[in-house]
Amino acid sequence: MASGPAVIGFDGTPAAERALRQAGELLAPHPALVVVVVEEGEAFGTVVAPVFAAGLPVTEVEIRNALLAEEEMVQQAKRLAQKGVVLAQEAGLKAVGLAVADDLPIATTLLRVAEEQDAPVVVVGAHRRGALAELLVGSTTKDLLKRATIPVLVVREPDDDERADG
Repeated sequence: MASGPAVIGFDGTPAAERALRQAGELLAPHPALVVVVVEEGEAFGTVVAPVFAAGLPVTEVEIRNALLAEEEMVQQAKRLAQKGVVLAQEAGLKAVGLAVADDLPIATTLLRVAEEQDAPVVVVGAHRRGALAELLVGSTTKDLLKRATIPVLVVREPDDDERADG
C-alpha cells in the first residue's frame, strides 16, 4: 500500500476547488500534496513568438522580458499552490504545496510526482468543456485515467440541473 500523500492537481478553478473539498471529505486527515503545474516555456513562447512570426531577430530585451515572464508564472504557481493548501487544510487534510515547471503534459507531471511521493491516489477536478475544445486541447483527466497505475479520483462539476437543485 502506498504510504505517501495524496497528490491533488490544482489549477485554481471551481472544479479544482470542488475536488479539494471532496478529497478532504474522503481522505482527511490523510496528508496531501497540492500540485500546480506550470508549462515550462509557455511565457517565453508568448513573448518571443510574435517576434519570430514577424521575421525579426530576437533581441536581448525580448529575451529578458521572456525570462521575467517565466519567473512571474512560477511565482503565480507558488501562490496558487498556497491557496490550494489553505483550502485543503480547511477541508481537513494535512496539506503542503508544490509548484512544478515542466515541459511535459500535465497528466504526465502529476503521475511522476505521485510516483516520486508514493501517493495512494491522484485527485483532479474535471472541467466541463465542449467536444471541440477537448479535441483541440486534450483532456488531462482522460490522460490520467488512461495512464495511471494508482487510483484517480475525478470530481466533476455539477450539471446545470444539479446546480439549480442546490
